[in-house]
Amino acid sequence: MNPEQCDEVRANAKYLRRVRPIDPEEIREYVPDRPHPAAVRRTLRESAVDLGLIERTDGAFVPVPDDPVAPSFDGVAAFPERYARALEGLLVDRYGTGWPDGESGDRLRERIRRLKAEYFAGERVAYEYETALAYAIYHLPDYYAAVQYVLAPLAADGLLGRRLRVLDVGAGVGGPALGLADFLPEDALVAYHAVEPSAAADVLEAMLDEVGRNFHPTIHRTAAEAFDPADEYDLLLFANVLSELDEPHDVAERYLDALAPDGSLVALAPADRETSIDLRGLERALVDRNDGGAGGGGAGSGDTDGGNVDGGGTGSEGDRDAGERSVYAPTVRLWPDHTPTDRGWSFDVRPDIETPPFQRRLDAAGGGEGTFVNVDVQFSYFVLRTDGERRIDLTPDHDRWAKLADSEHHVGERVDLLAAKLSRSLSGETGNPLFKVGDGSEAVDHFAVLTRETALNGDLLGAAYGDPLAFENVLVLWNEDEGAYNLVVDDETIVDRLPAV
Repeated sequence: MNPEQCDEVRANAKYLRRVRPIDPEEIREYVPDRPHPAAVRRTLRESAVDLGLIERTDGAFVPVPDDPVAPSFDGVAAFPERYARALEGLLVDRYGTGWPDGESGDRLRERIRRLKAEYFAGERVAYEYETALAYAIYHLPDYYAAVQYVLAPLAADGLLGRRLRVLDVGAGVGGPALGLADFLPEDALVAYHAVEPSAAADVLEAMLDEVGRNFHPTIHRTAAEAFDPADEYDLLLFANVLSELDEPHDVAERYLDALAPDGSLVALAPADRETSIDLRGLERALVDRNDGGAGGGGAGSGDTDGGNVDGGGTGSEGDRDAGERSVYAPTVRLWPDHTPTDRGWSFDVRPDIETPPFQRRLDAAGGGEGTFVNVDVQFSYFVLRTDGERRIDLTPDHDRWAKLADSEHHVGERVDLLAAKLSRSLSGETGNPLFKVGDGSEAVDHFAVLTRETALNGDLLGAAYGDPLAFENVLVLWNEDEGAYNLVVDDETIVDRLPAV
């Protein structure tokens, strides 16, 4: 269609969207020279984001609903077959149907080995096309799953709109993008922008051909440091990219200026010690500018009484300032004017996904030892907001609850305290279950160790990562070997899971 016909299609769509579903067959009747319905449909798709329209399965276009998304999410069991086929299609196009075997299989396996070695050595990876394919084989599935677990609490709290503007910085081969597309319901309208300068963008482009009709992608083939985020976005994604930047804090600060007032910045990284600690350090640097970097454990307005509802007060909207940065999840800042200064190693672990066929084939051709299978879903993350929203919005009463910042004064004593569960069990299959916990005031690590399970303390085991817990009559001990505090949960201790409010 010519520009005048396109303008007529858009003008008619603007009018009809207020009246009834928009049918391309009907629209063509109002356009000069009556263009083919397929051409009308293409124009409507290209204009859908600007017009606020979603395309239904019956081919009609309707306004995107105003309410937030409320997807039914029950975890990720497998990497979808359509994405697996798309990736194998790229591998067949480059190497032929026998891509896992012979020289091509050897090269891909060597690339994966090199990726692992370079990552753990802290070296920057150059993503030419073959390396991007190897990375996709090994990492597409786990990042596809991980991002959905991170988004689920935001959606549950009504903080993801159905009309979303997304900027994926360092989008790579597309694991988070595909996970986001499948997490959202079909009636969500997504303007997705990816920033990716490397050959990984070629893989990303092919994978995005498989997403739903209301997910509208644009790829910007430029570096994160060079891209100008001139528009405003509801969701900023940084997945496994911040550790590869020379100045991650400066880059994140610049992109935060493009975050909508009620938007979220999601940062995702592997769970290994150094990367996870660096991510937590960046989280603190971005948020703690609000209070001049008050150290964990320092006294401030946290020494004034908060409300007391079942032992914990709920922060009020009036207490929040517009533009107040806050950690929405998973770490908590329960005590006002206190910030954590412990080492910050905290990561989530979710059930393994099924082995994707492309990983199974590459691994089998290389001896079948599992070296090239990656089905673990383990990740570190933070979600940052600029409107003061927190998933756990409790302000403890200092007369009722002890701060972790004051643990040195309680060694050998039993106390009551509030803290979030910040790990799965760290003791493995032997020993007492051990969990990292935090309340946002801690200067050193705190671990809750379950020495005797009862019906009254079982919530320590049952709580999910990030859940707030109330500990009553927990014994505080200093662990000299680990340089940390142990909170001993025994048959005299009560542990209750609190609602995230």
